[in-house]
Amino acid sequence: MPELPEVEVTLRGISSSLINSKIREVRVHYPKLRENISPEFQTLRNMKVLSLSRRGKYIIIRTDLGSILMHLGMSGHLLVCPHDSPLKKHDHVEIIMDNDKVIRFNDQRRFGLFLWIPKDQDVYKNKYLINLGYEPLTDEFTPAALFNALQRYSKKPIKQALMTNEIVVGIGNIYASEILFSSRIHPLTPAGCITVSDCEKIVPVIKETLLTSIENGGTTIRDFSGADGKMGYFVQNLNVYGKSGEKCPVCGHAIESIVIGGRNTYFCPKCQKLKKPVN
Repeated sequence: MPELPEVEVTLRGISSSLINSKIREVRVHYPKLRENISPEFQTLRNMKVLSLSRRGKYIIIRTDLGSILMHLGMSGHLLVCPHDSPLKKHDHVEIIMDNDKVIRFNDQRRFGLFLWIPKDQDVYKNKYLINLGYEPLTDEFTPAALFNALQRYSKKPIKQALMTNEIVVGIGNIYASEILFSSRIHPLTPAGCITVSDCEKIVPVIKETLLTSIENGGTTIRDFSGADGKMGYFVQNLNVYGKSGEKCPVCGHAIESIVIGGRNTYFCPKCQKLKKPVN
C-alpha cells in the first residue's frame, strides 16, 4: 500500500498540472471502488483548482465548487498523461484538464477512493479524516506529543502503535520496521514501555526516514510509481524490510521476521532488545 512518502510524491507530481487550471470534466470508467463513486461526482464540470493538500494518505483537491477527496488504496497510482494517450487496463477514473493534461487513476485491486465534498461542507470533518492523528512532518509532532499519544495504546506493540492513524498518520508497514531499526527499539516492545527518551530518538528518525523517502521518490516494492511513471528508489535505503536471513548492516546478526498485527515485521534481535513491563 502506498504510504505517506508515496502519497506526498504523487501529490507533488500532479500539482503543476492542476493548480490554477480548470477541471473540464471527470470520466468514471469503473465506479465500484472502496465506495461506489457517486453519480454527482461523475457530473463535475468546469471547476477551477485552487489548492492541493495531503492529510495522512489522503489527497485533497480543493476547487471553487468543492473538494475531491481521494485515496490510492492498496495498489492505486495517479499518472499525468497527454489528453490523447490511450487508456490502460485498470484505468478507472480520469480528471480531464483544460491544459491538455489528464490525471488518470489506475488501481488493479480497486480499493481506491474518490469522494466529492461540496464547498458548504468541511472536508476535514469527513469520516475518513476527522479522527486522524499527528502529521509526522509538522512541528506539532514532538517527542512529548508521541509519548502522550502512546499512553492510550499502552498494551499495543510499538510497531502496531506507530501504524495506528489515530496516533500518527502515514506510517505503514515498511517504514515502521525501518524506523524502529534505526531507533534500536524492538517492534514487540509494549507502547507503554516506551519512554520520553525513546520518543526523543523515534521522532527525529520518523521525520528523517519519511523525508529521505520523499526525496528518493518513495519506495517501490511491487507496483508503486509516481505521477511521472517513475519508480521510487528509497528501496535502496532499506536496512531490514524484506531482508529476513540477511546480515544486519550494523552488527552482522541475521535479520529476523515475525508477524505483528497480521503484518510481516523485520528487525535485528541483537540491535533491538525487547523491553518488558516491570511488574
